Amino acid sequence: MQKTQHTYWLLYCRPGFEQDCAQEALRQAKQQKPIIVTEQPPIIASSGFVIIALNEQKLSYRELIFTRQLIRLHQTIAALPERDRLTPILDAIATLPGIFGTLWLEAPDTNEGKLLFTFTRRFQPLLETPLRNLGRLHDDLRTTRLHIFFPDKSSALIGSSDPNNSANAIMGIARQSMPAEAPSRSTMKLAEAIEVFMDRSEQTRLLRQGMQAVDLGAAPGGWTWQLVKRGIRVAAVDNGPMKGALVNHPLVQHLKQDGFKYAPRKAVDWLVCDMVEKPSKVATLIGQWFAAGWCKHSIFNLKLPMKQRVSALDSALGGIRKLLDEEGINYRMMAKQLYHDRDEVTVFLTKTKS
Repeated sequence: MQKTQHTYWLLYCRPGFEQDCAQEALRQAKQQKPIIVTEQPPIIASSGFVIIALNEQKLSYRELIFTRQLIRLHQTIAALPERDRLTPILDAIATLPGIFGTLWLEAPDTNEGKLLFTFTRRFQPLLETPLRNLGRLHDDLRTTRLHIFFPDKSSALIGSSDPNNSANAIMGIARQSMPAEAPSRSTMKLAEAIEVFMDRSEQTRLLRQGMQAVDLGAAPGGWTWQLVKRGIRVAAVDNGPMKGALVNHPLVQHLKQDGFKYAPRKAVDWLVCDMVEKPSKVATLIGQWFAAGWCKHSIFNLKLPMKQRVSALDSALGGIRKLLDEEGINYRMMAKQLYHDRDEVTVFLTKTKS
């Protein structure tokens, strides 16, 4: 059993984005205090997680785009005995202070990791029972979570997360089910974005029946469907056809136009956009809509290049910030690579009063 010496953080991410995840987290740490641990743990390509070592810096989950979950790593068990995995894990947990509100057993979001799900489901009650008997575990979602992460069956990473500085879903994944009546699977991206970026009260306030929205690049209608099912009237802009229940839907006006050239006759509440185009071009378009006063809120996707993803994203988001700052517009912007995203990042942008 190996104890950690510095402050170690365990970050989950989309497989294939480990370098971007680590790069972004280390950059955030350097902004607080330039000197960080020189030698970092190795990054395992396509593993779905990274470990970084810091001195005294803390990380902010909300500001990390490629991080699905943020966990303070306490101990690593490199070799679990096959016949008794429970004892060394309980021994490691015994060294940790405090009481935990919930226990999450997790595995990488990879094909190999999915094979561990049956194991973690069976192992969960075996670990929960003694922890409850010892008074170390009780049901309180506001209290620090205990994470046991299994890269494989023979090793375990033991950590904790702050409910106020982490994702509130196991593995950091706000899973969505595919509605039978939705015209495309892209509908799950907008559904997840709404859950991740807005709490219940904000959803109620910002997604009200009778609102007006524009969906740029709408066809076949996955994002439009999420809006109309909430009673929002949508101008669906796309030269391609709408499908399924959205064809001739009373709340949908299908405009066969280029999304980059379309301008609304009057301002709307929402602009959503999921077009396959360079991130800088989409970001410029979104910024222009806000600067012109054509919308109040927006959720949009930025498709990332194969290389230099972090810098491309920085440039795109920086362009929006620069324009809105110059226009004197108060706003709040959050970005995340969501579970239902692929080579893209989803952004929520809303005007604020101050």
